[in-house]
Amino acid sequence: MIGAWEFVKRHPEVLTGWVVEHLVISLTAIAMGAILGCALGIFITGKGREGLAEGILYIAEIMMTVPSLALFGLAMLLLGHLGLSAIGFLPAVITLVVYGQLPILRNTYTAIRQVDPAMMEAGEGLGMSQRQLLFKVKLPLALPVIVAGLRNSMVLTIGIATIAALIGAGGLGVPIFRGLRNARMDLVIVGGLFVSALALLVDGSMAVVERWITPRGLKG
Repeated sequence: MIGAWEFVKRHPEVLTGWVVEHLVISLTAIAMGAILGCALGIFITGKGREGLAEGILYIAEIMMTVPSLALFGLAMLLLGHLGLSAIGFLPAVITLVVYGQLPILRNTYTAIRQVDPAMMEAGEGLGMSQRQLLFKVKLPLALPVIVAGLRNSMVLTIGIATIAALIGAGGLGVPIFRGLRNARMDLVIVGGLFVSALALLVDGSMAVVERWITPRGLKG
């Protein structure tokens, strides 16, 4: 721990660079994943799409079982065949988006499907269209559960983004793997502590957001 603290004091600019790289990769993947996951989750809640929903959720579950390093390699291979950058930022973000889909998809789908039918009937009685029911009834009631899924996805993404250092994307995985290669435990500790701190900070912030957006009638 003393060696890690000495590294932080002597090289703050290096550490700041790693943290910024990690945040850029993670937040980009989280933003893209949230848009994709929520949109797809809403789409598969439509009537007559139960089979499609099961298939998409099953695929998302399967992707979670694939080792993260193998998925990074697959993304690199596909991008290389397409003539795009096969190392660095792009394959890292694509892999993280795929890995973070399950919590968002599952929570969005489950939350909307479990909205109280009585609330739906009340909305229909007021003459609301299906679009109005979605945006004025379903989503407001489902939002706390959707945010909980996003919270899980964000923590997962920040953790797995560490491995992106192996494909040249940078981030806090750099000191960890550099330390492992050179028997520098101070670097391993610095990388591990700051990744954990970022994950805890994001988790705590999202917990506050989750409580704030939960309707008073649903609390407790």
